[in-house]
Amino acid sequence: MKKGLCTLFLISVFALSFACAQDSIGQNQKEFDLEKRTVQLNSGYEMPVLGIGTYALSSGQAEKSVYWALKDGYRLIDTARIYGNEEGVGRGIKRAISEGFVKREEIFVTTKMWTSDFDRGDEAVNESLRRLGLDYVDLMILHHSQPHNDVKAYKAMERAVQAGKLRSIGLSNYYDTADFDRMINNVSIIPALLQNETHPYHQSRAMKEHIANYGTVMESWFPLGGRGNTRILFADPVISAIAKAHGKTSAQVILRWHLQAGNIAIPGSSNEKHILENVSIFDFELSDEEMTKIANIDKRRRFGSY
Repeated sequence: MKKGLCTLFLISVFALSFACAQDSIGQNQKEFDLEKRTVQLNSGYEMPVLGIGTYALSSGQAEKSVYWALKDGYRLIDTARIYGNEEGVGRGIKRAISEGFVKREEIFVTTKMWTSDFDRGDEAVNESLRRLGLDYVDLMILHHSQPHNDVKAYKAMERAVQAGKLRSIGLSNYYDTADFDRMINNVSIIPALLQNETHPYHQSRAMKEHIANYGTVMESWFPLGGRGNTRILFADPVISAIAKAHGKTSAQVILRWHLQAGNIAIPGSSNEKHILENVSIFDFELSDEEMTKIANIDKRRRFGSY
């Protein structure tokens, strides 16, 4: 009898410890305000939680997509030096501002420093600003982990923050907690954001829990699986059944899941109809049961190799 009571006590202690650990993670996880459609970063700035990505778009396509997105209510724009379309993104922003339906201070612009620029970070920041036609960028992130010189590049971004050229800084494609901590231990400004491949088949939960300890937010590239792979996620029986139940598309269900799971999402498109479809996700909510069902289809499977 005593042995049984002791076992029960140990189980109860373990359960309580686990619950406390989960509560701690939950407290560190940044809360998304889905009414305002923003999250407050550890840098103190508010960032929209849904945006338009411009990967693989030409400069002309990016100009149109950014303009359409801003007209449809998007306020987050994501580009990168290596995409070769920063000029087009800048033109799309300028057109939207000139037509009067958005102000610069209402737009959150993200760009990325490419690895070949890591040894010349100060110049890379200035060149991105010039191509975008902006006085400041809301967020710049290092595009990939590159241990031999990424700390040097990050410190250049820190200098740009002090100079008022960048407001927030972060990382992309850091998939190992030790690699993330290596950066943390060598810089002064904690990354506001980590942008990794994240979607229902690769939910990044362990990494999200780790970076939450620093107040760092997860952002999803390939939020819908990426070109050539969206059909795989759209046809998943769990996702398609939930979409049917809500009278929504699979894309809308996946994007809604991202926001409720605490992932900023930046689906890319050059299709005006799809851009509007992707932002039309604030008129429904996934239940706890539906969120659990999607959580259970995690395969820890990436579609990208970079």
